[in-house]
Amino acid sequence: MTTISTLFLLAGLLLFISVLASTISARLGLPLLLLFLGVGMLAGEDGIGGIVFDDFKTANLIAQLALAVILLDGGLRTDSGSFRVALKPAAVLATWGVVGTVGLLGLFATWLLDVDWRLGLLLAAIVGSTDAAAVFALLRNSGVRLNERVKSTLEIESGSNDPMAILLVVVMIEVLLHPERSGVSSFAWMLLKQAGIGLLFGIVGGKVLAWLLRRLNLAEGLYALLILSGGLLIVGAANLLDGSGLLAVYVAGVIVGNRKSHATEHVLRVMDGLAWLAQAGMFVVLGLLVTPTHLTEYTWHALLLALFLMFVARPLAVAIGLYPFRYTRNEIAFVSWVGLRGAVPVVLAIMPVVMGVPDSQLLFDVAFSVVLLSLLVQGATIPAAARLLKVELPPADEPRDRVEVWLGEEAALPMFEFRASIGSAAEGRHPDELAAEFIHDEVRCIAVVRKGRLLDIKGDFRLRPGDSAWFIAPEALAERLARIFGVAMQDIGRNTRYFGEFAVAPDCTAGDLALAYGFAFEEAENPRRLDEVFIARLGHPAVVGDRVQVGNFVLIVREMGAAGKIASIGLKCPLLTGDTA
Repeated sequence: MTTISTLFLLAGLLLFISVLASTISARLGLPLLLLFLGVGMLAGEDGIGGIVFDDFKTANLIAQLALAVILLDGGLRTDSGSFRVALKPAAVLATWGVVGTVGLLGLFATWLLDVDWRLGLLLAAIVGSTDAAAVFALLRNSGVRLNERVKSTLEIESGSNDPMAILLVVVMIEVLLHPERSGVSSFAWMLLKQAGIGLLFGIVGGKVLAWLLRRLNLAEGLYALLILSGGLLIVGAANLLDGSGLLAVYVAGVIVGNRKSHATEHVLRVMDGLAWLAQAGMFVVLGLLVTPTHLTEYTWHALLLALFLMFVARPLAVAIGLYPFRYTRNEIAFVSWVGLRGAVPVVLAIMPVVMGVPDSQLLFDVAFSVVLLSLLVQGATIPAAARLLKVELPPADEPRDRVEVWLGEEAALPMFEFRASIGSAAEGRHPDELAAEFIHDEVRCIAVVRKGRLLDIKGDFRLRPGDSAWFIAPEALAERLARIFGVAMQDIGRNTRYFGEFAVAPDCTAGDLALAYGFAFEEAENPRRLDEVFIARLGHPAVVGDRVQVGNFVLIVREMGAAGKIASIGLKCPLLTGDTA
């Protein structure tokens, strides 16, 4: 009993310290995951805690379980619209991107470490894939609003590249331990089996779970447990049939998250906490597993490998993979830079240790060092890189809060809270007057709260700064309503500099616009709608922030509507604003 109590005490203490440490991560400019790792290392054998933990099998089990939870949560929060703009390029990066990175890094590692080429390629395979846990956590907590194409590419790539990474690691372990069994056909079959079974179980399992969410009437807290247990069932079943359980649970999460029901909000709220617990627990355990004094033996090797990975191997693989999709140079550069390494490489580095591969401790120590450097250098510079490469969008106008009131299995009333700002268009006006601006849409104010008190909205009522107004409105109008309530002067200037001084209707003809502002399109473009010209010039689906230059003027996508259609286009002159396309 004493042993169990001590274990509970240590586990609770480490997680408690990790959560408290999260409050200083933003001030230090360090990724939160790095702090979790640091807590584990400080508590470990060489740290102040002195805890000796070298059970690789237990660490592997904890990490696999945590990754399943993290990928399930990531899938639940992935909008299906992301696949419209980034499925093909992300799929290329999840396959060719991993292979190309591993090939280049493997050659460099073989030369640098002076080891057998098979060991060099195994090390490269271990650190060759991006990590979903790191990407999801850092992109969503960096405070940066990214171009949707870039964000979607990174998230889908990291959520789906595990089969290729695992395959390459298994292949190289097999080549090292049993070279006589190695064959190209068996490796190709292994990859198809991993990806195929993973996709099949993910799609079928996701549809079943989504159906159950709509049909079952459970206590609020049980919906998330249903999805979590279902996700773990999917992982286990896919793995037992030699498929990719991690790919399966990510796909299942995407399907469940995009088939909204009365239980979706409860699931997301609980899963957010479970995902944070999984991340904290996993990185603390991995931090405990490593011995920092061992890492110092390969510091320079790991540094050179990390630099080669960041500045040569991944950028080349990404540039080749994204070239056919007409990404801009800045987008390619940012996708290359956010090739974050995290828990997955460390988990993959555990496999050779468990399977008895010669020099496996060398692989683990070097891989762990590369992960640390990736989180420290790349993870801490995401906001700066986004600004430098101009893939960051101005902050969106958003409601302060949103709630869905479900009236049936598929019918819901979306409700939004907006707070009136000083100098906003809402100040001094009646809420019904604001709702009347949306003539053809169902927009109604149902409540106003002032200083914590619910007010009676009479005919002579006027909104004051600080008032919170609750509206029933379609989701598509939430941003426009937020703009009425919270227009700060600095945001106006920032949006104008980015999107231009004028908003243009996408259905106007290119010739009419050119005539009005004194520039020229190509002759064949003049009779076409402006959004059609935009898409034709881009060569890929549009997202907010996409730009097309026409003479000295620049057209920028301001808003996207339903079904991936352009809803508004901004117009600016770079010669007047000092900007370039």
